[in-house]
Amino acid sequence: MKSIRIAPAFVVILSGVVAALHIGKMPPAIPVLREALGVTLVEAGFLLSIVQVAGMTAAVLVGVATDSLGRRRGMIAGQLILAIASFGGMWAQRPADLLLLRAFEGLGFLLVALPAPSLIRQLVPLGQLALHLGLWGTYMPTGTALALFCAPAMMSALGWQGWWGLLGGFSAATALWVFLRVPPDPKHVAAAPAAGQAQAGDAWWQRLGLTLGSGGPWRVAIAFLLYSSQWLAVIGFLPSIYAQAGLSGQMAGSLTALASLVNITGNIAAGRLLHRGVSARHLLYAGFGTMGVATFLAFGQLTGEAPTLRYLAVLMFSAVGGVIPATLFSLAVHVAPSEKTVSTTVGWMQQCSSTGQFLGPPLVAWLASQVGGWHWTWAVTGAASLIGLLLARGVNFTRHA
Repeated sequence: MKSIRIAPAFVVILSGVVAALHIGKMPPAIPVLREALGVTLVEAGFLLSIVQVAGMTAAVLVGVATDSLGRRRGMIAGQLILAIASFGGMWAQRPADLLLLRAFEGLGFLLVALPAPSLIRQLVPLGQLALHLGLWGTYMPTGTALALFCAPAMMSALGWQGWWGLLGGFSAATALWVFLRVPPDPKHVAAAPAAGQAQAGDAWWQRLGLTLGSGGPWRVAIAFLLYSSQWLAVIGFLPSIYAQAGLSGQMAGSLTALASLVNITGNIAAGRLLHRGVSARHLLYAGFGTMGVATFLAFGQLTGEAPTLRYLAVLMFSAVGGVIPATLFSLAVHVAPSEKTVSTTVGWMQQCSSTGQFLGPPLVAWLASQVGGWHWTWAVTGAASLIGLLLARGVNFTRHA
């Protein structure tokens, strides 16, 4: 009987899901860590955000590094860093220990995530690229939702240290899996600069300069910032909003996990629609437009007496909004100024995304504190969506941009 062998491109996608488990493992663990290690509320906030700070400050440089190190080797190194940091967390005695290890996890996550679109481009035929990049766009909501669902039961059975160790084991096994199943990078990758541009050199500063001097990477990066800022602001505060509404912690967590999980449907749909020739611009229109309308329905005062409608609007916000990241990942592969700068372009996109995730939730929280509730949240998310619509309208985003 033949054993089932998973295609290398799917190994890369699953590697991203494993990395995202480490991002999602922290929120459900905060109450346990506050009791076990005396983590303060401020320290808990840093434990949640320090991964985004790493991405916000260094993602483009990590992307440059993976272009130099090799994409497969970068992914393996990232999983090993995640494994070591997660194993180390099992012996953490102070909040400062976890903070330091969490910063290393942020680096490991970037090393896994940034080279993945370029690796997928190497591993699949061009005609299948949009489909696979659509699947790649699901790695974060899938990993986050799995962590939200599984963490309470795992920590109840194994303790938080056992949960950390289990995820460390997953990453170590994934590093070996990538090593065995994903072929090495080609020794010589031919660069294909856009017309009128010089060939990208091997020096990292040349690749960085070429990437940041091109309009395409900036466009997809700013669009990702606008998407990620509002998505995390809404999904991140759902447990608090539902707790204020009187729901139990388990119910609030389950509703939030489902809202995160449905984001996958938009990512997969975008991949299929791009594969069929639907304009990326139209997908961005649909994503940003729906997010703006859905947050008005979810938070506006007109629906204050309709909690079911509000939650359905949140699901629509996340599900249809999911077409945006998949579309942008597909565009990033095409707008990179050369073959050698794909990871650098994705790194810049990730850096802007992390900036959005860092700035969006505090802005929404500040507005809620000023007006005494969440009913003006839609103004912040709507403004981001409007800018996203204008950006999509003014750029020639096509399937093979």
